[in-house]
Amino acid sequence: MSGVQFDPVRGTRPADPPGPYPGSLVTRGGASLYLRRTPVRDDRAEPALYLHGLGGSAHNWTDLAGRLADRLAGEAVDLPGFGHSPPAGAYSVASVAARMVGWIGDGGRGPVHLVGNSFGGAVAVRVAALRPDLVRTLTLISPAMPFLDARRTVHGPMLPLLALPGASRIAGRQLARTAPEDLTRQVLEACFGDPGRLTPQRVAEAVAEVGGRYREPYYPAVYVRTLRGLVWAFLRAYLPGPGSLWAMARRLTVPTLVIGGTLDRIIDVRVAPRVADAVPGARLSMLEGVGHVAMMEVPGRVAREIRRFLAAR
Repeated sequence: MSGVQFDPVRGTRPADPPGPYPGSLVTRGGASLYLRRTPVRDDRAEPALYLHGLGGSAHNWTDLAGRLADRLAGEAVDLPGFGHSPPAGAYSVASVAARMVGWIGDGGRGPVHLVGNSFGGAVAVRVAALRPDLVRTLTLISPAMPFLDARRTVHGPMLPLLALPGASRIAGRQLARTAPEDLTRQVLEACFGDPGRLTPQRVAEAVAEVGGRYREPYYPAVYVRTLRGLVWAFLRAYLPGPGSLWAMARRLTVPTLVIGGTLDRIIDVRVAPRVADAVPGARLSMLEGVGHVAMMEVPGRVAREIRRFLAAR
């Protein structure tokens, strides 16, 4: 991301945002996942679960969850093989959703406000479709719902690599050749409409997190297998049968908010409106000049949208 300057003056956050909330490895519902809890500011706050996207972590939700801590008692997990969570045996949308169903069901907090971004959004759709009793409301931020035009994602050039048997080794070699700072800049350029909105502290935290992934030998395989699982879910969505993510979206019964960014480079910008059209009664908010991870880029705006949504239900 050469030439991009991270200027805090252009940002919308305090100069010293909070660091990652404390976390620990928790076993629940047959899954061992790293969990971060947002300190609540009101005892009446209702339970929420935040699910990050491909290559992300629970820390992606720090700024948004903090802004909603008087309304939502947030838990954010590192999905299998990401962040501090150990790898798993399978990484498809269906397998991760099954883990989340067990996680929520055994959590003892009752149904949750389920919030998902990108891959986590696709997982959340499946959870809410299969187990609406576990979900109070559903918020989807740039959900990775199926589309077939590879030209509308920066991942397009990578897709042929997924067909190769040695894709994980190739990804690992590429990772080893890229400095954490350079990879962080590439990710921010792809995921943000304006990377300058991220404070220097958040940039430094992102670089440290990327550096941690370099130390995990399983990470390239986890990334490749999760992306493969997502691509398969995209292809499956255009085949007949109830397993299609679009079919699941059409039968959702929980109150749903869909948030998209007009500068999303990861997911076709036409997807968020299509999701809102597919889900009965869904609300849509398209954020002008915002990229794929709106909860990180403009957490205040996303928090306001969620508050309006919750107030209206």
